Amino acid sequence: MPSPQQLLDEIRLGESTALEFKEVRFAGGKIRDPKRDALGDGLAAFANAQGGLVVLGVEDNTREVLGIPVERVEAVMDYVREICTDAIKPALEHFALERLRLPDRAGVERIVVTIEVPRSLFVHESASGYLHRVGNAKRRMSPEYLARLFQQRSQTRLIRFDEQVVGGARCSDLSARLWERFKTVRSDEDSETFLRKLGLAAEDENGEVRPTVAGVLVASEQGRRWLPNAYVQAVAYRGTAIRLETKDEPYQLDAADIEGPLDRQVVEACHFVFKNMRTAAIKDQGRIDQSQYDMQAVFEALVNAVAHRDYSIHGSKIRLRLFENRLEVYSPGAIANTLEVDSLRYRQSARNEAICSLLSKCIVPDEPWLANGRRHMMERRGEGVPIILDNSERLSGEEPEYRLIDDAELLLTIHAAKVVRSSE
Repeated sequence: MPSPQQLLDEIRLGESTALEFKEVRFAGGKIRDPKRDALGDGLAAFANAQGGLVVLGVEDNTREVLGIPVERVEAVMDYVREICTDAIKPALEHFALERLRLPDRAGVERIVVTIEVPRSLFVHESASGYLHRVGNAKRRMSPEYLARLFQQRSQTRLIRFDEQVVGGARCSDLSARLWERFKTVRSDEDSETFLRKLGLAAEDENGEVRPTVAGVLVASEQGRRWLPNAYVQAVAYRGTAIRLETKDEPYQLDAADIEGPLDRQVVEACHFVFKNMRTAAIKDQGRIDQSQYDMQAVFEALVNAVAHRDYSIHGSKIRLRLFENRLEVYSPGAIANTLEVDSLRYRQSARNEAICSLLSKCIVPDEPWLANGRRHMMERRGEGVPIILDNSERLSGEEPEYRLIDDAELLLTIHAAKVVRSSE
């Protein structure tokens, strides 16, 4: 964000690829201009290109600072927030709103509102369709350009989605405590170089080093600030199906939104399962605890979910569902590359190479039940699915099932062991 004087100098030069002005007019108690759709188009176009700054309170033709009445500034800012949420799909969630005082031609200070929009990780549609910024104008994208942009901002391009720079994020947003855990005795680089080598940061189009998607997911406490649905929604249900809640008997036994760094999400999701599954004591040959699920299989399932889900799908989260007779894990995205459900046991393919590499360096907490002595989150790639299938079938007598739903979500169902107490 430029200083007030720098911004004033840029306004005098006129609109550009990264700068747009809008006069604010009122009719009674309502905002008449800028129109809702027109402002939404401008904001989406910046997000679809390289980002930019919209200044409200400046006439675009004369470049005159007209300002906004002080008593109406908050209403204008609410108007902008509403447009970003409701007039743009997917919603524009990362933007910075500020109020500034700029002098008009007579030297009288006026209040303006600035909207700083970073380059988005997603492709946004507004009232006029899919737009991008070309020079000082908005242009509708051609079908070829749009297809290429979707490809660039998805996992299919040469630079994978998890390696993309997160517009608006800074390396200072990463937690030193989280990224320094990857250092070894040979790590003598400066912090910026180290972050880039690990794939936690990269240069953007302007040469500035910013966190990557992998960086904010593994080395930030607040990954949802940039990827709001990068979390595990865990629910334990009463019975074998989701049903209507009654006054006397709630249908949910437990629920949690599990967020934070991806390795922590895995551990806390395992704790959720361990806490909510049933365990019986078999006393025929001394006390033996029999659990509904093999925790090593559960661990592998959750590691696979956070490592291989498609983070480029806006609005989708990992869903963990625990019923009386089964456990379900819904992971956003189709299976990576050319894999099919039937080949998961025999083949492997990583959608998120940077995330997988970082998880292979994350230490598993010292809890024997959690991952059967495993030291790192990911060790020998390709063994996770066989462990899930074999360990679970050995316990329950039924093989787990993978199913692709609408080519957009992978569902894993693990059947519960029938926990029966032996007679004494």
